[in-house]
Amino acid sequence: MGKRGGFPGGMPGNMNNLMKQAQRMQRQMEEKTAELENQTYEATAGGGVVTVTVSGKREILSVKMDPEVVDPEDIEMLEDLIVSATNEAMRKVDEASNAAMAGITGGLGGMNGLPF
Repeated sequence: MGKRGGFPGGMPGNMNNLMKQAQRMQRQMEEKTAELENQTYEATAGGGVVTVTVSGKREILSVKMDPEVVDPEDIEMLEDLIVSATNEAMRKVDEASNAAMAGITGGLGGMNGLPF
């Protein structure tokens, strides 16, 4: 009678190794995520007249404007510059995060939502 609950050819050992690797990868991702959240990212717009700084948690930390860009007659331009700089700073956060995770996962794609 065959052994119950096992896989022929030693699969349980391979499965244990796979689970250990997944747990190690998850731990590395958590560490890298914490590291990225503590970094800041800065972007400018309008040739540097608007600067936005965001955290790795995607929170806006500061918005700085050169006084020459503040024109009460053209508020829309200022708003556009702020949006542009903010979006670029957020893209930098995403790029850093994606690059860090690709380094851990070896570039595996389509793994969204999985714990490793």
